[in-house]
Amino acid sequence: QVQLVESGGGLVQPGGSLILSCTASGFTLDDYVIGWFRQAPGKEREGVSCISISDLITHYVDSMKGRFTISRDSAKNTVYLHMNSLKPEDTAVYYCALDVDSQLFLRPVNYEYWGQGTQVTVFS
Repeated sequence: QVQLVESGGGLVQPGGSLILSCTASGFTLDDYVIGWFRQAPGKEREGVSCISISDLITHYVDSMKGRFTISRDSAKNTVYLHMNSLKPEDTAVYYCALDVDSQLFLRPVNYEYWGQGTQVTVFS
């Protein structure tokens, strides 16, 4: 059974950092494109970052470039999202997702399996 579990969310002040984890079971993360998405209250789910099968290609939404880094630990079957210089507008529920077709798009519609999400709150 394919399962994705996110962790690492929490409360942080502006300028702070968090590392989100996405651990998979039922399949090998290395074989697929994995994406991170987020959804703020009252807003649509939006892409954050994704990583290719080979890890040679990563994509980031412009507002996250230079602040967020996606990485993969094959031994732990886990993908991470390192978030630095956090801003109040980064407050959202963050999800990881699996793209079965591995097309490397950052559109929610392209991802078939989703985790339950982890809350990130940036407050002063």
